[in-house]
Amino acid sequence: MKYIKYIFILLASLTLSGCGAYSFTGVKTGDAKTFQVNRFENTSLLIEPGLDRDFKLALEDLIQNQTNLGLVPSNGDLIYEGEITNYRISPTTATSQNTAAQNRLTIGVKVRFYNRLNEEEDLDQSFSFFYDYPGSSQLVGGQKTTAHEEIFERLTQDIINATLARW
Repeated sequence: MKYIKYIFILLASLTLSGCGAYSFTGVKTGDAKTFQVNRFENTSLLIEPGLDRDFKLALEDLIQNQTNLGLVPSNGDLIYEGEITNYRISPTTATSQNTAAQNRLTIGVKVRFYNRLNEEEDLDQSFSFFYDYPGSSQLVGGQKTTAHEEIFERLTQDIINATLARW
């Protein structure tokens, strides 16, 4: 009985120590300890003031929430930068009176990712997502905030998946 107790403790400790190599988010940071997010310049034809700052903050927040990397202003092991290339509102469906029944806000970003510890993982890719809203309403106030938050949530997660989770 004494040996069974020791075997159980040994198996439990091996099992628990083996879980340290895995992440529930699927993020693999390797030997990286820090990251930086440079300014995402808004180069789209339709300029939304503050969009570049809000996107940068959303990306920084998600990386901090899903990894143990430290945010630094320069000389990061992992570097994100790019441009907001698209900010477009377009009708998606029409009514019988030839008016928009539903509109779509689309935001596109081009991301350049540099891994200073492993250059083979560098990435230069575009990402885009949208938010649909009723054609009878304007994209202002709370509706615009909700639209931006939902789009940023999806864009930033797609960027993390492409750069750190490599999905």
